[in-house]
Amino acid sequence: MKKYRLYYFILLLLVIFLGIMSRKNDLIPLCTGDFLYAVMMYVLIRIVFIDKKAFQIIITSLLICYAIEFSQLYQANWINELRNTLLGRYTLGQGFLWSDILAYTFGIAIAFNIERAVLKHKSL
Repeated sequence: MKKYRLYYFILLLLVIFLGIMSRKNDLIPLCTGDFLYAVMMYVLIRIVFIDKKAFQIIITSLLICYAIEFSQLYQANWINELRNTLLGRYTLGQGFLWSDILAYTFGIAIAFNIERAVLKHKSL
């Protein structure tokens, strides 16, 4: 699996680019960015933990995405100031939405299924 790390990194850059572009185009639904955010998280966790089983990658990615989404319910001044920066807005989001939870779940599920189909591994 370690030989795939470079491919995952290139994919990570592509997903980040697509995610940023999805926020700049009004014709693309906002949930697309959330979907791509989850795909990005899955790929990033896969890069860091390249030898872990897919189930572990899925759970870790979901927990991080969900934690970030639920953190948006916390509205202290210091974190809101951070969210008002470009990096803070892209990383932490702006406001809690249940639809984002759904988009994260679908994004990670699709990322896993594509990975499984492309790599043809049953035990990812």
